[in-house]
Amino acid sequence: MQDLNIGLIGYGFAGATFHAPLIGAVPGLALAHVASSRPDVVHAALPKARVHADPQALIDTPDVDVVVIATPNESHHPLARQALLAGKHVVVDKPFTLTVAEAEDLAQLARARGRLLSVFHNRRWDNDFLTVRQQIESGVLGEINTFISTLDRYRPAVRVRWREDGAVPGAGTLFDLGPHLIDQALLLFGMPRRVLADLGAQRTGASATDYFHLVLGYDGGLRVILHAGSVVRLPGPRFAVHGRLGSLVKHGFDPQEDALRAGRTPGDGDWGLDAESAYAELVLDRDGAPVSTRVPTLAGAHHAYYRGLREAIVHGAPSPVTAEDGVAVMRVIEAAQRSAAEARMIPIE
Repeated sequence: MQDLNIGLIGYGFAGATFHAPLIGAVPGLALAHVASSRPDVVHAALPKARVHADPQALIDTPDVDVVVIATPNESHHPLARQALLAGKHVVVDKPFTLTVAEAEDLAQLARARGRLLSVFHNRRWDNDFLTVRQQIESGVLGEINTFISTLDRYRPAVRVRWREDGAVPGAGTLFDLGPHLIDQALLLFGMPRRVLADLGAQRTGASATDYFHLVLGYDGGLRVILHAGSVVRLPGPRFAVHGRLGSLVKHGFDPQEDALRAGRTPGDGDWGLDAESAYAELVLDRDGAPVSTRVPTLAGAHHAYYRGLREAIVHGAPSPVTAEDGVAVMRVIEAAQRSAAEARMIPIE
């Protein structure tokens, strides 16, 4: 099996915690090059990788097949553009870009150059989302009328970092957590017809958005509610789905991020699994009476993204996440920004 050589730009939290171990878990991928300002850290973790001080030097390296961009959000568009112009396949961490115009520019350039361009929406492979998606697509809930996806955290102190600095383009939770929730919703239900959004900074000293509440409106009455708060000590359900035949409620969070932070890698026997106490509750109507059952959580598999990426490049399989998927997410984010700024519902063409 011939390896695809991966060049990773950025070895901060996203690069070190997610991309490097997930790439390493997929046969046929080799993390051969890293661009980072912390060569000692990279060498200690990845002794076989060649470290570049300059991202352009990595992009220009002939044996790099795929460039993975895990850098601050405002650099996504220029770095991805440089890599596509150099003839590389490209993966961009979420958010894809800062604007729809930037996202469309990259998608058009990738088509013109015949290169695969993908966005790292790894939470399509969260165990809770996989389970909820399976139940919705099985039809057990009937026609869905309300889908609620909540990603609350308790982080009351503002940290000194670019993600929480309102002066940095692309900072704040709408760009950090929003793409996860939006992408999952679009995967299930497609593009909404309208968006209503409330964005806020609730923590003392916060200069970037740390709270958002989006309502996506669809024809037929479906409402999708996407919510994230940063000062929530006792989170409610991660998902609540209501249909004509019943409801599904799922508490808890997918364990893969915590496992990766702890230095574990995919392939462990219990990777991506839930405790029985975290199984979803399914309540169906039976002749006017509620009947409750527990739904075992499917195994999560973030590394499936990179497995799918290799299959797409080497064997022509569908991309695990397309550039067009990334453009769609940016359309919703831009509509949400307009909605909050203008205090009105924004239609999406």
